[in-house]
Amino acid sequence: MIELKFSEEVRLAKDKGLPLVALESTIITHGLPSPRNLTVARQAEAEVRQAGAIPATIAVIDGHLHIGLSDEQLEQLSVAKDVWKLSRADLAVAISQKVTGATTVAATMIAAHLAGISVFATGGIGGVHRGAESDFDVSADLEELAKTPVTVVSAGAKAILDLPKTLEVLETKGVPVIGYQTNELPAFWSHESGLDVPLRMDSAAEIAAAFQTRQALGLAGGQLVANPVPEADEIQASVINPAIEQAIETAIKKGIKGKAITPFLLAQVLEATEGKSLETNVALLLNNCRLAAEIAKDLS
Repeated sequence: MIELKFSEEVRLAKDKGLPLVALESTIITHGLPSPRNLTVARQAEAEVRQAGAIPATIAVIDGHLHIGLSDEQLEQLSVAKDVWKLSRADLAVAISQKVTGATTVAATMIAAHLAGISVFATGGIGGVHRGAESDFDVSADLEELAKTPVTVVSAGAKAILDLPKTLEVLETKGVPVIGYQTNELPAFWSHESGLDVPLRMDSAAEIAAAFQTRQALGLAGGQLVANPVPEADEIQASVINPAIEQAIETAIKKGIKGKAITPFLLAQVLEATEGKSLETNVALLLNNCRLAAEIAKDLS
């Protein structure tokens, strides 16, 4: 068995049966520039605490799988170099080779389940990339949602992806996609995707009950909660979609593919929106932290 390194705060919460919310660490190492990355990591944890739950930011540090990080560890991770970006395929390798790695959605779900944490807040999940019908570029996040019993709260899949195909794959794999107080699948930075969300629930209690019932039925996998970005922070689809299309066109011209495509597209959209996409990204993450904490409280 792999020894999990619980932070003191998380260990106490587990001992007392307090609600816990998992948080990923790639936003610190790969998603945001320093020092904003540290600020946002602290904000995310603070939002979970303020909503009545305990945050557990997950990362691999020198080969140890940490469930919850101290503030000092957060700070060290925010300036660390050559940090691996971990998914299901390389999580075990990073631990066996005693390197430091940040967890993506898939790896965070795996670690959260090992630690007995049933709720995870993130910004947006990965999905089916545009053009996947020819290059088969599909995020491991979708497979993980079909395997690992964790409720993932996000603002939908990242809007740079092929959202209809992403929704289709989730349906095929039997993953419940739940719109929180919405009938339309949110499109990360904006509310409008033009796609109906398969399920709608209007309270954290309903979402928690659905998760518990799924477990009682012995069904594999988790569930995806699609929580729209707050209206005050959204970027209208009419504004963001042209920026996304231009970014994709530039990526094709430059021959950018594979793991490099997502950070490239996000950087292009950031430039096109003059920084607004980053601020919206932060706002939706914090909004998801609040809802995740409410769900965790109902589960506990």
